[in-house]
Amino acid sequence: MPLITSPNFDAGDDFYEALLAAHQGLEPAQSHAFNARLILLLANHIGRQDVLLEALSAAARSTSSDAPPAGFASHEDPHERT
Repeated sequence: MPLITSPNFDAGDDFYEALLAAHQGLEPAQSHAFNARLILLLANHIGRQDVLLEALSAAARSTSSDAPPAGFASHEDPHERT
């Protein structure tokens, strides 16, 4: 199963808003720990090393661009919320 990078669900913006809300009130270290737990939960759900490695590569490539992740509109960084 290859990594799906095109929009794959109809509520991407709603999920992103929920993700921002989950980060609200967290200190940066708590936010990073939350992200790590979420990533590990999703990685466990995917369960395929090849897909996970492809996702790591795709994420590394996208860190140098201003483009939002696939399936999401451009939003603010959750760490910059007040």
